Amino acid sequence: MAKKNINEMSFLDHLEDLRWHLIRATLAIIGAGSIAFIFSKFIFDVIIFGPLEMSFPTYSYLCKAANFINIDSSFCGEELPMIIQSRTMAGQFSADIWTSIMAGFIISFPYVIYQFWGFISPGLHKKERKHSRGFIIISSLLFFLGVLFGYFVVCPLSINFLANYNISDVVDNQIDIGSYIGLVRASVLASGLIFELPIIIYFLTKVGLVTPEFLKKYRKYALVIVLILSAIITPPDIASQIIVAIPILILYQVSIYISKVVIRNQKRKEKQHA
Repeated sequence: MAKKNINEMSFLDHLEDLRWHLIRATLAIIGAGSIAFIFSKFIFDVIIFGPLEMSFPTYSYLCKAANFINIDSSFCGEELPMIIQSRTMAGQFSADIWTSIMAGFIISFPYVIYQFWGFISPGLHKKERKHSRGFIIISSLLFFLGVLFGYFVVCPLSINFLANYNISDVVDNQIDIGSYIGLVRASVLASGLIFELPIIIYFLTKVGLVTPEFLKKYRKYALVIVLILSAIITPPDIASQIIVAIPILILYQVSIYISKVVIRNQKRKEKQHA
């Protein structure tokens, strides 16, 4: 049956349309997650547990930087003072399932965004719908950049700091696998979603909730929020927070420019129809 015109659809029709978009997105995540489950040994040994090895690229680069400025650093150690263990019967199985779901979401993110766009695009103008391909590509690119930033920057900085934090020699760091994977998952997904800031600002500007002037006026408050976010997703040392805050601030500046472009295009259209 042909799809109804957006103007002919009732509220229940919109809900039904949304339901099918959510179903297709969920099936894509489950499908990609199932593939990830098959290759779970590789995902865990190489990717998830990669930041536990001192040969991890981030540690190597930071160790070289520490040697260059002639300071001692925990990034130059032989191994992290911690072990990963499972203390529940279903601990490893649960870790495998949730990691596969996370991997499935990351892998299928472009398709999930495609379904999101498929739901909102009928309410847009024809010219705006033409940019759907660019929207999906840019959104996916920003998300994957955020995921890489979380994995290679936020995650190893957090793991190294917390593994080397020591209140007494009596205490050993025997970390439960659920706690470790939760840190990796939060670092990666939070960074991926934070990198979607320009896309969010684009839509908020389109609907009139945000303007460039508003973003500039509250820039100093945004700086405080960014530092708070950096403190949440990173260990509480100043260097790590600054490293994380810098790209977020850059994204904020890019968002201001995007908001300007949207407003300028809207004014141009208004003049053309005047």
